[in-house]
Amino acid sequence: MASGLAPIEHIVVLMMENRSFDNLLGWQFGLDPDLHNRTDSGERIYVWGNEGTDYGTMNLPEPAGERFTDINYQLFETYFPDTVLGDEVTMGGFVRSYVNQTVATTLEYDPRAIMHCFHPREVPATSALAAGFGVADPWFASAPCQTWPNRLFAHCATANGYVNNLPIPSWKVVERFPFDMPTIFGQVRERFPEPGRGWRIYFHDFPHSLLLSNLWPHLDHFQGYSRFRQDVAAGELPPYSFIEPRYFPNLKRELMPNDQHPPHDVSLGEQLIAEVYNTLRASRLWTKTLLLVLWDDHGGCYDHVPPPPAPEPDDGRSPKPGQDGFTFDRYGVRVPALLISPYVPPGIVRPPGDVPFDHASILKTVREGLGLQSGPLTRRDEAAPSLAHALTLGPDNLNHGPESLPMPLYTPPGEVVETAAWAPLTGYQKSLLYAAAALPARDKTLAPLPQETPAEALPYIQEKLWGFLGRKVEE
Repeated sequence: MASGLAPIEHIVVLMMENRSFDNLLGWQFGLDPDLHNRTDSGERIYVWGNEGTDYGTMNLPEPAGERFTDINYQLFETYFPDTVLGDEVTMGGFVRSYVNQTVATTLEYDPRAIMHCFHPREVPATSALAAGFGVADPWFASAPCQTWPNRLFAHCATANGYVNNLPIPSWKVVERFPFDMPTIFGQVRERFPEPGRGWRIYFHDFPHSLLLSNLWPHLDHFQGYSRFRQDVAAGELPPYSFIEPRYFPNLKRELMPNDQHPPHDVSLGEQLIAEVYNTLRASRLWTKTLLLVLWDDHGGCYDHVPPPPAPEPDDGRSPKPGQDGFTFDRYGVRVPALLISPYVPPGIVRPPGDVPFDHASILKTVREGLGLQSGPLTRRDEAAPSLAHALTLGPDNLNHGPESLPMPLYTPPGEVVETAAWAPLTGYQKSLLYAAAALPARDKTLAPLPQETPAEALPYIQEKLWGFLGRKVEE
């Protein structure tokens, strides 16, 4: 008998960074080796993979163009498409977008890097879970944008009208605060109003979700990642949990990012995915839990499936001035989404209707699974399909999956951490630096910050974060 969401008491979401479906799961699900993009000179660059696990391979690609106009070019082969006049999605601009972003610098990017796709043995945790449980496909990023807009969609079904992480110049992000959209966490709290219950955000170094000002009265719900393991072991996991990976190298503790954001080592993200699964699988909560592992956006990595039109959020927050007139009426690039529960059989999970999965499906599923009485946050999560139909197994034929996943044993050498810590901040790391600077209490004016590397930025971010939380929180 199909169970649906009835047996589920705990929904856990682990959201990783910046990988497309083809990049992580393409070869496992029959990627066509003839797929290609062209360079400016017309050379064909085909999808490829070498099954290597060397450091150079596991760090592919270099950071790709992620701003709204970059993604437009990757999809439409023009920076300013006009769909009304017939511009169509070709998925043909990834190589040129990747290479041409370095025109104004001394860098030279290998055009093949952005077409690289990992083989299953290179991403053992992701591929094992994809083989053993459900894969929601197609699942598109909520918007053809970078991290901030898509993570905001996962919590609010809107990006507050902004198409990029930061404005130009970056310090003007203060003008965007507060991000005061209603959230799924608020809806969970209505159902579970007792102090400390309902939801928890587990993070490693800085929680992006702290941007949301409606969560500021509930800072006790933000906990370090080690607390997740403790809560599961004690049977005290809240009904809804959201896990954020490590975004920065930590020189003091010799830790590298495990978010899989290019060019971060994918192996370390595989360790995190395996650990989250193993923690839940070994607990008494396993048969009451739905774990969703997904990636926030494609990060410039190639995918061949064109994103379709999307329902506008219609929340009065877009379009905003300076945001290219975008009303969030298109999905972003396809990303992997793994549905893990003893009630989910192996295989591809298709949407039940014409609307594809996107991050708003998280919100629809949480409301249905936890019995929330609240209505949709925007038109986007109103239209999104839930995952209830994926849970088709009953108590007599549960899919327990592997007892545990092998943890990739790669430990980065100290010199690798040192090099990463003193490298220039990635675009996303820079955005979190300015997010931390903009948290209350802040100076009345926010000026350009001097920190240029993770080694300089992380101590500043931790000082701001711990001061805001009122306590020191280690992962």
